Amino acid sequence: MFENLSDKLERAFKVLKGQGTITEINVAETLKEVRKALLDADVNYKIAKNFTDTVKAKALGQNVLTSISPGQLMVKITKDELTQLMGGSTSEINIEGNPAVVLIAGLQGSGKTTFSAKLANYLKKKKNRKVLLVAADVYRPAAIDQLKVLGGQVDVEVYTEVENKNPVEIAKNAIQHAKQGGFNIVIVDTAGRLAIDEQMMNEIAAIKTAVQPQETLFVVDSMTGQDAVNTAKAFNDRLDFNGVVLTKLDGDTRGGAALSVRSVVEKPIKFVGIGEKMDALDVFHPDRMADRILGMGDIVSLVERAQEQFDEEEAKRLQKKIAKDQFNFDDFLDQIQQIKKMGNVKDLVGMIPGMGKALKDTEIDDDAFKGIEAIIRSMTPQERENPNIIDGSRRKRIANGSGTNVQEVNKLLKQFEQTRKMMKMFSGQGKMSRMMRNMPMPGRG
Repeated sequence: MFENLSDKLERAFKVLKGQGTITEINVAETLKEVRKALLDADVNYKIAKNFTDTVKAKALGQNVLTSISPGQLMVKITKDELTQLMGGSTSEINIEGNPAVVLIAGLQGSGKTTFSAKLANYLKKKKNRKVLLVAADVYRPAAIDQLKVLGGQVDVEVYTEVENKNPVEIAKNAIQHAKQGGFNIVIVDTAGRLAIDEQMMNEIAAIKTAVQPQETLFVVDSMTGQDAVNTAKAFNDRLDFNGVVLTKLDGDTRGGAALSVRSVVEKPIKFVGIGEKMDALDVFHPDRMADRILGMGDIVSLVERAQEQFDEEEAKRLQKKIAKDQFNFDDFLDQIQQIKKMGNVKDLVGMIPGMGKALKDTEIDDDAFKGIEAIIRSMTPQERENPNIIDGSRRKRIANGSGTNVQEVNKLLKQFEQTRKMMKMFSGQGKMSRMMRNMPMPGRG
C-alpha cells in the first residue's frame, strides 16, 4: 500500500539528514522532492503545490527541538499536514434511523456489490445491527446472484424482485419489507453507471429522492488515481453524497486518490477496502494512514484487530495452563487461528513500524502458517500434549507426514519451547491478558 510514495518521501527527507538547522535552502530542496513524489503518486498538481507551500510555511523559522533532528521535525510537520489533507479526523457512518438507509453508488466495476456485503458484515458484527441488503442493480445479469452469494457468506438477508426492472420501486418496497421484518439498516446496492450517462444519473438521483437515505456512499477504485477523484467530483455535483469508499487500496502503490479526493470533493473518505475477504474493510483514519505513508506503521489498528479476537475466558484458561507449565501444541495451534482471523498476514506485518519497508520485496501470503499447521497436525494427540516425548524417530515421522523435513520440525520445536518459556515469564497476575494482546506470531521468531 502506497509503496512508491513512501519510498520517494523517505528519499526526500534524506536531504535534511545530519543538518543542524532548518533553512530556506534545505527546506526548499526537500519539498521539491516531496512535491515530485506527490505528483508521481498521481496527486493533483494544485493540491501538491498547496500542500508543500503549507509545510514550508510551518517549517521555516522553527527551532530544532532538543534531540530532534531537522529531518524528524520535517517528517512530523508533513505527517500532520498529510492527516489534514485526508480529512483530519475519522468520519463515522450515520446509521441513525428506523431503519437507517445506506445508498451505494459508483462506477461500473468499482466494487460496489462486494463493498455492500462487506459493509453489511461490518455493521452486523461491529455495530450489532440487523441488516438487509437490497439488489437494485437490474441491468447486470449476474448482479443479483452475486449479492445473494455474498449475502449468504456473511449471513445477511438479500431482498430481490427478479421480475421488477424498476430500481426505485425495488428500493421503496425493500424499506417496507425492512420495517415489517425489524431490520435496523437497509443497504441498497445500485447499478454501476458513468457520470456522462444522463439517464442512469437521473435514475440514481430518483432512487435517492425516493428512499431519503441517511448515507449515500460513492464507491471508487483507488487504483485509478486521479481519474477516481475526477469521477467522484462529477458524481458529487449531481448526488451530493456523504462520503467516499476507496476499494482495492491494498493494491494501490501510488496513493493519489486517497490524498486528493478529500480536497477536491470536500467529502470525507469513510471506508477503505483492503482485500477480497468479507472482513477486509477498514474505517478510514487519516492520522493512521499518514503514519503508514511515512513508514511509521499503524500499531493502533493492529492492536484493535488483536482485541477483536481476544477472549478473556480463553486467556484465563491459558493462564492456568501456563502457570502449571502445561501449554501445549493444541494451544499453540489455537493461537495461530486467532492471528489468521485478524486479516492478511502481510498487511498485519506492515502495521509494525519499519517492517513494511523491510519486507516490501518479500511475499507473505495467507498460507504463511501452512507449514507450521501441517507439522502440528501430523503429531499424535499425545505428542501435542507432551512435546518432550518427541524424539528423533518421532520427528522423522512428523516431517514425512507434514511434507516438511526434520530441520523444519526441529526449528518449530525450538520456537515452541522459547514461546512457552516467554509465556511462563509473563504468567504472573494480570500479565496474561496483556501478553495475549501482544503475542508474537508463532513460527516467526
